[in-house]
Amino acid sequence: MAKVELRSNESQQQLLTRFRKKVARSGRLSAVRKKRWFVSKSEIRRIAKKKAIRRQKRRQHKRRR
Repeated sequence: MAKVELRSNESQQQLLTRFRKKVARSGRLSAVRKKRWFVSKSEIRRIAKKKAIRRQKRRQHKRRR
């Protein structure tokens, strides 16, 4: 659970920004989004393979510059 306390001389907006950053860094939101629908093991492997290929292509493209 992400928890933040109001610091002295801190506005509500700054507090909310700090909270959002903490939640994003914790990875909870992305985990919830991933578990929203059932995805089979083979589908997960296929997606991971696709991501790896894209990552490789990007790295090769950067090296050529």
